[in-house]
Amino acid sequence: MTRLIHLNGPPGIGKSTLARRYVEDHVGVLNCDIDVLRTLIGGWETDFPGAGSLIRPAALAMIGAYLAEGHDVVLPQMLVDPRQVALFAGCATDVGAEFVERFLMDSPASSVARFARRGAGQAADPWHDRVRAIVEADGGEAELRRCHAGLERLLLERPGAVAIVSVEGQVDRAYESLLASLN
Repeated sequence: MTRLIHLNGPPGIGKSTLARRYVEDHVGVLNCDIDVLRTLIGGWETDFPGAGSLIRPAALAMIGAYLAEGHDVVLPQMLVDPRQVALFAGCATDVGAEFVERFLMDSPASSVARFARRGAGQAADPWHDRVRAIVEADGGEAELRRCHAGLERLLLERPGAVAIVSVEGQVDRAYESLLASLN
């Protein structure tokens, strides 16, 4: 059975990093990184949320088509709203695929600190600065803590979801935990 593997978690926790690594090790798996897709929409730099709203239906269609052809998809995307999770879960189940939820989590304080250091000393993804500005406009650290708390609540509400400990600097350990949880 094909799977839609949703990697959920706070910003900067390593969702995109683990998704890229997963597809490198699993031939034929699609990395449907919605943040990457946003950058294909004209004006995404000035309206990042709007670009997300525009691209999400296209991402759902792409995921559904890819799963229907018998191939797995990994989706690194923070989704706190259960209705948004249900859209992606429904996309998978509508084509007979399994919806697999993995939450990458660290402590709230560590998650906030990691977000602050996100992209430092490496080539940052082009959307990092936009996300940083949005988080700051929405309350900065307090917004990050609200997101973390919302993810913790959602994790408790999702019976099949599994939490993966994602400690900064321990990508190999998080990846091994992810793989073990999927087998």
